[in-house]
Amino acid sequence: MTGFRPDPAFDAGSVFAVDWPLCHVRLQDDARFPWLILIPRVEGVTEIEQLPARDRAALMEETVRAGALVRRLADAAGQPIDKLNIAALGNVTAQLHVHVVGRRHDDPLWPDPVWGRGQAARMTKDEIQAAISRIAATGTGPA
Repeated sequence: MTGFRPDPAFDAGSVFAVDWPLCHVRLQDDARFPWLILIPRVEGVTEIEQLPARDRAALMEETVRAGALVRRLADAAGQPIDKLNIAALGNVTAQLHVHVVGRRHDDPLWPDPVWGRGQAARMTKDEIQAAISRIAATGTGPA
């Protein structure tokens, strides 16, 4: 995993949270949704199929872990989610990454997708720090 760097485009809308065994984990800076981005720390990968089988399995496990964490972030904010949206789009940033987004039936975009819709509601520094602390408290080991 040497030489890995997340695409600089991620800096525009998300912040680093923690590194898990496979993925660099980022918090999307959008208070409308609890949202994590998982970026496998494998250089040059743009598609899931390009990962070795063991890394594909690890990505799935870390995606499930991120989903549970998104639920905890939403619960801590007093806004439990109704549905997880999980996607590896890559239309804007080709580097392989997986979005894990908590959705509520009463969120501002329901039932539409979140990508490219509406203006992000930036979190305060305190909200970002609280979320990152919760994420970091999950550790870096297996779920």
